[in-house]
Amino acid sequence: MPKAQHSPTYRLLPPLLRKLREAAGMTQRDLGKKLKKPQSWVYNCESANRRVDVTEFALWCRTCGADPVKIFGDVIAKLR
Repeated sequence: MPKAQHSPTYRLLPPLLRKLREAAGMTQRDLGKKLKKPQSWVYNCESANRRVDVTEFALWCRTCGADPVKIFGDVIAKLR
């Protein structure tokens, strides 16, 4: 069975994470420092090599200056 991060529905999230980071004007290294994670962790999240849980998603959004509730609502709307 394929890993959950490779499911068609999850595949919406990694490009969104990258878009949020880039819109905030941050490199992977910048975001990693703010989240106290290595750059490789950010890369793995953005490339779907690592699944992001809801708390990590909320912190990622806030660190990028985005409202996690609104962004999550947008993701849910795309799943319908």
